[in-house]
This record gives sequence, C-alpha cells and structure tokens, in this order.
Amino acid sequence: MVNLNIKGKKDNTYDAIVIGSGISGGWAAKEFCDKGLRTLVLERGKNVVHVQDYTTAMKSPWEFPNRGKLPLKIKEDNPILSRCYAYGEDTKDLFSDDKNHPYLQDKPFDWIRSYQVGGKSLTWARQTQRWSTYDFEGPLRDGYAVDWPIRYEDLAPWYSYVERFAGISGNKDGLDTLPDGEFLQPWEMNVVEKSIQQRIMSHYKDRNVIIGRCAHLTKPDAIHLQQGRSQCMARRLCRRGCPFGAYFSSNASTLPWAARTGNLTIRPDAVVHSIIYDEETGRATGVRIIDRLTKEATEYFAHVIFVNASALNSNQILLNSTSSRFPNGLGNDNGLLGKYVAFHNYLGTISAKIDGFQDSYYYGRRPTSIVMPNFRNVHKQETDFLRGYMVFYSAKRGGWTRTVEGEQLGSDYKEALSEPGDWSVFMMMQGETIPKEQSKVHLSKDQTDQWGIPLLRIDVDYDDNDTKMRDDFFSEGTAMLEKAGCRDIKTRDRKQNPGLDIHEMGGVRMGKDPKTSLLNGFNQMHECPNVFVTDGACMTSTSTQNPSLTFMALTARAVDHAVKEMKKGNL
Repeated sequence: MVNLNIKGKKDNTYDAIVIGSGISGGWAAKEFCDKGLRTLVLERGKNVVHVQDYTTAMKSPWEFPNRGKLPLKIKEDNPILSRCYAYGEDTKDLFSDDKNHPYLQDKPFDWIRSYQVGGKSLTWARQTQRWSTYDFEGPLRDGYAVDWPIRYEDLAPWYSYVERFAGISGNKDGLDTLPDGEFLQPWEMNVVEKSIQQRIMSHYKDRNVIIGRCAHLTKPDAIHLQQGRSQCMARRLCRRGCPFGAYFSSNASTLPWAARTGNLTIRPDAVVHSIIYDEETGRATGVRIIDRLTKEATEYFAHVIFVNASALNSNQILLNSTSSRFPNGLGNDNGLLGKYVAFHNYLGTISAKIDGFQDSYYYGRRPTSIVMPNFRNVHKQETDFLRGYMVFYSAKRGGWTRTVEGEQLGSDYKEALSEPGDWSVFMMMQGETIPKEQSKVHLSKDQTDQWGIPLLRIDVDYDDNDTKMRDDFFSEGTAMLEKAGCRDIKTRDRKQNPGLDIHEMGGVRMGKDPKTSLLNGFNQMHECPNVFVTDGACMTSTSTQNPSLTFMALTARAVDHAVKEMKKGNL
C-alpha cells in the first residue's frame, strides 16, 4: 500500500516511522504494526511486490539472452557492482547501479546496494547464526572497541522469537561457540562432507563441524503457512526472489504480515534527506525525504523513528541530520558518528580434490554449506592476531562435460557425458575485523548526489590483523584438508576490497557510556532518545558469524522497549 498524501502535517503524521524496508526495517514494521501503531515505512527505492516482481524467478538458463552472464556494456557501466557474486543477468534488476548511486572512496571499498522494497533481504545469502557469550564479551576481554551494553542472555529470548517466525533450518549441536536456536529440519551433508567432518573432528578436539543454519523453510510450521510461505524446493535460485516465500525476506514475511494489521503504510521512492530535530523538546519530530523521481521534498512526522537504511546509509542520514544543537550530525556530541566501521574478512579461500566416493552423488541444490564455528582466541588470546574466523566448506562433483581418451566424438564420449566427474572441495574464511577510529565514513563537503544529499566518503581498509588472520586460515585450513584426505590443495587470496563481503557494520555503535558510543543497550540514541538504530550501523563489533539474525533480534527487542516507553510517556 502506497501513500503519497502531502496535504499537511496531520495527514503525514504516524505513530512510528521506519527508514528502510530490508531485513531490520521489515522487522521494525511488523513489530510496530502488531502492537497497534500506525507505521510508515520509507524506502528510497522502487516498489517490489512479492512474487509478481520476481520476473526471472522461474526462467530457465536458455531463456536469458546471455545465459545469465552480464553483457560487457553492463559490466563497464557497473565496475563495482559487477564484482558482486550475486549480480548477474538474472538478478540485475534487484541491485542498484553504480552510475546513479555514486560515493567517494578514500580507500578502495566496494559498496553493494539494493534500493527497493525489501532491500537486500531479497538477495542475501540467508546464513543465520546466533552470537555466543564469547562474541559479546570479546571487546571487553581483548581491549578493542568498547564493551557491549548487552550480553547473550539479553538477546537469547529475542533470537528465539525471530527464529520461530522467520524459519531457520539447523541442527541442535550443543556448542557454546554457536548456541542452538529454534530450528526446522536441517539440511543434510553429502557423503564427502560427512567424511571430512568425521576426520577433522577426530583430529581436532576444539573444532566442531556442523551443517549450516539458514533461513529456509525445510519443513514449514503453522506460523509460516499463515504467512503464505511454503517449503524450499532446493533450486538455489534464491537471489532472483523466491516465489514460494521459502526463504525469509521482508517481502515474503514481515511486510505482508504488517500490512494485514491495517497499520502499515509503505512509501517507496522516498530518499531520506535527514531527520528533523526539535530544539525545544530535545526530540526528533520527523523525517525529510526527497522523491526519487520528482525530486520534490516532503516531511513526515512521528513519535518514534527507527533508522534501518542499512549500515552506511544510516550513517549518511544521521551525519546529514544537522541542527544548531547537532551541527555535526544527530546525536554526535562525542564526534564518533561514522567511526569504528568494520566488516568481515573474506580474503582467504582454499580448493582441493579428494579421491574415491565415485558411487555417490547428491540430490537437489542445498542452499547452505558446512560450518565450523570460530576456534581461534575463543577463551583466551592464543595467536598473534586478535579474534578469529568462521570456516565454511562444501564438496561437489565436477562438471559432466569432459574429454575421453581416443576419439573425442562417438559412443565413448556420449557415455562419458552421462556420468559426473570427480569430487572437489571448497573452503573459505569469514573473519572478524577490528573496529578502529580511523575506519570511518563522512560526508563530502562539495559533492552531492542528484537529490542534493552530500556524497558519502568511505575510508575503510584492511590491516595487519586481517593479513595474519588470513595466513592462519591458509595454514590451518590446509592442515585440516590434508588430514581429511584431500590432495592438490591450493590457497588463494581473493584480494577483494572491503565491502564486497556485504557485511559492513558500525559507525553508530552501541555502548554503555555516551562519551564513547552513540546508542544505549536498547539501540536508543543517547542524545536523542526517540531515535533508534537497529541495522548494521549499531554494531559495536562484528563477531565471526553472519550478522542478519542479530539485526532481527536487536530490532524486535528495541521495538518492544520503544513501545513500552511510549506507553509510559517517555517518548
């Protein structure tokens, strides 16, 4: 439902405004609407209707002019976006092009964006792991960043809450490094993955290998059927948008659920310029937007505002929300807004081959890989680098087309085509990077975008800690694969820029002290208490786990707190 009413302040006033409709914004909308609040969701991109607008979801490879590959002209026009693994001929309409969305790079940074209703929840990799006690305690113990204002116990019930609604497949593994959740039926490892699992765990008592946990409905519960979603078909075409609603997205789940309450208004094509601050009340009163198409300015008003535009966009909005009280950005008394940005270290990959298992294959295209929770510096400092990394691996059989000895055409070749090739193994790291004050984003002083908003400057890079972590992964990963019986093991540094992990976090971090953080333990701005930030911008540190599940849990918890405070008259 789209509301373009601009008659006056009364018509543009809501109980709550949510900026952004992606994973965290969708959750904020659902929670506010469920609690009876008239809620406006502002989305800077186009409207995308579930199922109807997944225009490539059911197409076969031969139905694409380039069989899924990007034409050279599109690559040349989108040098940053073209480096994204999920960007292709079949998905290009769900990503935002480079030309119309410029930014400035003080250091190389690949900023991948999906401006549309649903945001990146339509194109994410869907890996969902809880944080552990060790992740929340890490900064305090190791002396980097600032202490988290919450602990695992604060978030555990909210993890359960969002897991039950979203639908997470996984196994009860009983690990303190990767706490169990509310799981649907897990996916299954293939025969080679099981062999590698058994050999690694028999050699390393501190290394646990489990099936990946992901936001897919392997066996839907009643709550998922009520959302209109159905079972995952293991097509692994998820990034095109899922017409079955089998993986969790805002469009398949939280937004339609919110709409059924009658409390939701979605305003697409609304590029947020800034948050409006009232000097007299010491509160934010609304949000100023620029229409993406007409460039007309409109203001919307509410008692509470949730900023969920995605990490760097949220930083940009807050930095541009200036006033006499906050000349350097909303809530930025300590000058830390935009600083301590971090991401995930994906530099290292390893490939290998493994003999045998020629009598085995697998069914379908499982949408998750095998996971090994972090085993480095978990309980104490053990290496010459801080924190650690999670390991992912998978095994598959090679392509069906290959040469045969002798004649290249004829019955021998035809017979060879009927059998799969040999098994190969792929392993990768997902490392925690350390938030640093010099890793920051700020606004350009002289360049603006087509909507008159200052361009974002990004000054973020790797450091020695990331290099040492990569080298440790190469060493340990190679040793593990050798013990698992693999051969022809090859390490590779991807040499990718920060940002291509698409896990940017920080800049508006949570903390206990207003002198060293922007948000309190409920994601509430210290200096402007009716503004909350619950997307990646709020993160104090990154952990080694995928972040989206934590964004969901933080958002549901923060809305619950905000509504309680509103009822008390505090907001």
